[in-house]
Amino acid sequence: MVGTREQFDSAPAPCGRTVGGEHYREADDHGLVVYDQFYSCGCRQRRREFSDGSLRTMTERHDGRRVPDDASPAHGC
Repeated sequence: MVGTREQFDSAPAPCGRTVGGEHYREADDHGLVVYDQFYSCGCRQRRREFSDGSLRTMTERHDGRRVPDDASPAHGC
């Protein structure tokens, strides 16, 4: 898998601040997509899209607090 990195100027971070940062995205030929967003304040959001259609999102604020995870069942069932 080869990933791409892009800078962004401003977006709402999990802590409520509007800051810039960087996104990272990579995908394989089997349906896995990895998307990480790093905010300049230190917050981070990670998203995984699996080949069966399920999603997993993990979010952490810059102060170390985790935002409740959002997990979806396969294909919305």
